[in-house]
Amino acid sequence: MNVFLWIVQVLLAAFFAMSGLAKLTSPKDKLVGKYPWMETFSQGAVRRIGVMELLGAAGLILPAATGIASVLTPIAAAGLAVMMIVAAVVHVRRNEPSGLVVTVILFALAALVAWGRFGPYAG
Repeated sequence: MNVFLWIVQVLLAAFFAMSGLAKLTSPKDKLVGKYPWMETFSQGAVRRIGVMELLGAAGLILPAATGIASVLTPIAAAGLAVMMIVAAVVHVRRNEPSGLVVTVILFALAALVAWGRFGPYAG
């Protein structure tokens, strides 16, 4: 199970790092086509979401890999799970079922990592 959790952590970190970098480096107007929910958020809010995604991605890997403050790995996973709950609410309110599917999958994976790293497979 430990190896499986590492695989999930790496995949989640890659996804959130790419998403966060896109939100930080691209203008909101360019991303609205890919992320319709951005219409209702300011450029600053989109950038803050990108920062949180990058920090979450780093938190999924670095503490556990270095052994320094490894409790931060499940905290990062839990934080990303909470972000996905908020994202799901946004998608439901905007009637965006395709965005909701991806969000639910990401939530489930982040919650799995949080459970595993807080509990039986803490590392």
